[in-house]
Amino acid sequence: MGRANKVVLAYSGGVDTSVCIPYLKKEWGVQEVITLAADLGQGDELEPIQKKALTSGASESLVVDATESFVKDYAFAALKANALYENRYPLSTALARPLIAKLLVEAAEKYGADAVAHGCTGKGNDQVRFDVSIAALNPNLKVLAPAREWGMSREEAIAYGERFGIPAPVKKSSPYSIDRNLLGRSIEAGSLEDPWTEPLEEIYALTKAIADTPNEPEYIEIGFERGIPTTLNGASLSPVALISQLNEIVGNHGIGRIDMVENRLVGIKSREIYETPALLVLIQAHRDLESLALTADVSHYKRGVEETYSQLIYNGLWYSPLKAALDAFIDQTQEQVSGVVRFKLFKGNAIIVGRKSDQSLYTPDLATYGADDKFDHKAAEGFIYVWGLPTRVWSQKHRV
Repeated sequence: MGRANKVVLAYSGGVDTSVCIPYLKKEWGVQEVITLAADLGQGDELEPIQKKALTSGASESLVVDATESFVKDYAFAALKANALYENRYPLSTALARPLIAKLLVEAAEKYGADAVAHGCTGKGNDQVRFDVSIAALNPNLKVLAPAREWGMSREEAIAYGERFGIPAPVKKSSPYSIDRNLLGRSIEAGSLEDPWTEPLEEIYALTKAIADTPNEPEYIEIGFERGIPTTLNGASLSPVALISQLNEIVGNHGIGRIDMVENRLVGIKSREIYETPALLVLIQAHRDLESLALTADVSHYKRGVEETYSQLIYNGLWYSPLKAALDAFIDQTQEQVSGVVRFKLFKGNAIIVGRKSDQSLYTPDLATYGADDKFDHKAAEGFIYVWGLPTRVWSQKHRV
């Protein structure tokens, strides 16, 4: 792998990405390291992170607020696809990676860098998401991954950083590896590496323990326009505000926790804990609204598309031709997905108790069993005869 003179480094302010700065310069001969920290609504104060990058040897420290794009262009696209990896994980962390990759490529082009870099290790999914996304956006850019190659333990990385003036973490490091953005949190490592061990309550930040949730149910209404959530309890909200408020309301009722063993792309099974209150409820609401607005064949066919779509996101193929083609199909299905879904939130449960839409295909005078029934019952006998004809012919031929 060829080395580079000027590099844009994806920067979080943690040990690994901080150590990447002197390591790239000292060990790999990089002349200039520009760091890029993406604000995706993680709630961290990014000014100290910006200063730490400069202290660690960066020539320039960029901070980009991409929260709105993160929700509108990435989260809502996945929502329209009801994207749940392995039917459980709403891809809150995975969705951030193609956006960060895009910001890296844009910064590299702006500053004339010949490479971009990240601090991913060789065991995770993120290395794939970054490398493949960057290659799709600019195949001429080199991608450097020092932490994948340096072979240092965390203690050795801290010691290496201290040699170049990077202070060791002040307090004892958490045993958990946590990633956070506006969509939620992912928690792994520590005691969680044993799939039999119950997670301690201390790991959660967005969702209350059931014992601490309100003793009365709360009702909320989420409004959609063409598959996109636009209102909460009748009030129009920006995408970021809607996610933020919904996270708080839903998390207050202990809703949004996922504890799963997932299949990583690199072949490893990993026990993961996620907190994604807003995203899980939005997918539940969106899927329910589709049941009113989509025809049966579109609805059934879309289920298979959704599974493929979630795998593409998880596996780092956001910018792939197949993903673009599926987007076109999904966007077409969303033209009539407008309406309101009503939830009852109580003790860890988000229960849909109502839905309505001007585009609804639900027809009361066909569905009713009352006096207003307009369904032609006499037509059923002929329909059943034709529908069952292949089965009847097969049975006459093969059964004694």
